[in-house]
Amino acid sequence: MKKKIAYTDEPMGEVKVIQDFLPSPEELALKEETVKITISLSKASVEFFKKRAKKYNTQYQKMIRRLLDEYAFLNP
Repeated sequence: MKKKIAYTDEPMGEVKVIQDFLPSPEELALKEETVKITISLSKASVEFFKKRAKKYNTQYQKMIRRLLDEYAFLNP
């Protein structure tokens, strides 16, 4: 059994306010416009992305799309 944390009303000391650096909920909720295509990839490549997607709890198609976007925008 984990030990419970006992919270108190003691002073916390000096508090420093930092600038908000997180994206707004609106930015997070926006969906990018996508286009469906058909593409043939090697079985090894697809397996690579499927394994990584499972490890990071995401979709393999999303990983491939992000990789292509990164490449396209770095090399205009």
